[in-house]
This record gives sequence, C-alpha cells and structure tokens, in this order.
Amino acid sequence: MFTSGTTGVPKGAELTHIQLYMNADIPGRLFDVRADDVVLTILPMFHVFGMSSILNVAARFGCTLSLVPRFDARAALEAIQRDHVTIFEGVPTMFVAVLEHPELDRYDTSSLRVAISGGAAIPAHVLDAFEQRFGVIILEGYGLTETASTTTFNISAGERRAYSVGKPIWGTETQIWDERGNRLPPGREHVGELVTRGFHVMKGYHGQPEATAEAMAGGWLHTGDLGYVDEDGFFFIIDRKKELIIRGGYNVYPREVEEILYHHPAVAEAAVVGVPDARLGEEVAAYVSLKPGEPATRAELIAYCRDRLAAYKYPRYVEIRDALPKTANGKIAKLDLVRA
Repeated sequence: MFTSGTTGVPKGAELTHIQLYMNADIPGRLFDVRADDVVLTILPMFHVFGMSSILNVAARFGCTLSLVPRFDARAALEAIQRDHVTIFEGVPTMFVAVLEHPELDRYDTSSLRVAISGGAAIPAHVLDAFEQRFGVIILEGYGLTETASTTTFNISAGERRAYSVGKPIWGTETQIWDERGNRLPPGREHVGELVTRGFHVMKGYHGQPEATAEAMAGGWLHTGDLGYVDEDGFFFIIDRKKELIIRGGYNVYPREVEEILYHHPAVAEAAVVGVPDARLGEEVAAYVSLKPGEPATRAELIAYCRDRLAAYKYPRYVEIRDALPKTANGKIAKLDLVRA
C-alpha cells in the first residue's frame, strides 16, 4: 500500500496478513465495535485508514458499512440520518466540514455513539466543538501506512485523554527518541521523534532497500513524527519532522500556529508551512479558508496570531483561499501549497 505522499514521494509499504488482521482485531475491540454497528465509510478504501480501520474492522466484527462515494458534508449527514450510523470515522478536515455545514440542525444524528479521528492531529478547538454539538466523544488514534494503520489509540470503555493519541496498542512498543537515538523521559518539554516496533510494522518499502534501512534503523520504525509522552504513558503528536519550520534558528511547530488560527471565529481551515527567506532561512506562512459569511482580513489574522504567540512564531504571510487543496483521503495537501 502506498503512502499518501503529503511530505514526499509516495513509497510502497509491504504489509503482512498478520499485521492487517491484528490491526483490525485489536483496535476494533478497543472502541467496542459491535455486530449491529453502522460505520460511516467516507474514507477511500485504497488508503490505509479506510482499508484497515474501517473495511477490515467491519469484516472482522460483522458490522455494516454506510458507503459514501466521495466526501461531502451534506452527503455524510444524509447517510448518518438515513442509515442510523453509529460510528463516524474521518480525518480532521471532515469533522470541520460537518460542523460548519449551514444546515446541520436539519439532520438527525442522534444514532451516533462514537467518533474516531486519525490521519492527522485534530485541532483541540474542533474536537471540543464536535463533542459538544453531537454529544459523542472523539477517540483519537495515531498510525501511518507503514503500521497499517494503528500504533496508538484511546480506549472508549476505559481511560481516554483528550487531545492525546492514546497509548500503544497491545503487542507493540512506541517511544520518543532524540536525534542521537536516546530515549527521552516523559514531559511536554521533551519533544522528539516517535519510534515504534511490533507486529504492526511493515516488512519494508517495495523495491527500496535503502529507504527501508533508513526507516528501520536499529530495529525500530522511525515515523518522522514529533511528539512527547506524559507521565501516564499517553502520547501527544506535535508535528511532522519534515514540516518543522526553523526561523532564524528557532523551531516553529506549524500545528501550534494552526491551533491558534482554528480558534479564530472566521477560520474554517488552516495550514501553516515554511517558505524560504533570505535573512532568516525560513519564514512562517499561513493559508486559510473562511467560514461562509464570516469575513476576515490578512492583517486581522496576523494580528490575532501575534497577540497569542511568541514573536518568532506568528505568521508574517497569510493567504486566504476559497478552499485548501486536499489529498484523496481528505488531508490538507501542504506540498501543493508550497509548490503553488
């Protein structure tokens, strides 16, 4: 299965039968999938999230799929109402679109009992707003194509820590390492790369032995994601290592800036990237789309961020677009923004 290519050229991850089976069985048990569940299926099944976490889970536990050929907030809401959907699985942009649909109150969504977010870190503001509006919790998990797809997950029937991606699933290990390969202690101040090993890890990249050796150095899969673990073993994702912006020698994590933008009442979607700068090396640039009927100017958004972030973090460039480019699985395509 090929990676989504949001931060580089897609690579073919060689997955195994036991890897796929365990990644259907264990996560399905963690969020208590039942035979009478109806799962909203709006993620493409050629993507690991749609295949492993929806299609394979449904096959394993015998529940029903409500198929929506292409994501659209109206189509999703119609399917929830028509088929009495109980489980909503999606990427953050889908939760945003459903929340912002102008006719949301017309639809009966009372059948929902749980929502699951993956593919990218969901903004805290979006998670809170969705849970309040729909009366269900969002269980956030973490994984990648190379782990087909679950690595960590929050547990519905037990402990769950909001804004975290949960704990490693059974039979796997996940740690936080520094750049020298040393394991970092718990704490928000100890940000490093997530590395993982276990039955959930791929065999390697098809036809790319050098890329495989680099990714699997030391017997651990190096995910390229930055985060930390707290004292209770819950993992938190900060950003992609490749998306880190180094502005004048200072590290800027795009997600932190995006979280601020999502709190602005007019912002529907936000993506922050680094752009070349002759003096500082990189500068912080933000791309946003606005909610219908909610005006905002570039200057207003820059000032909003400046008042809430350190001086080196707030974006000097803001571009407002009608919509942000998406990958086939609904994630914001930051590479397309950089190339534009």
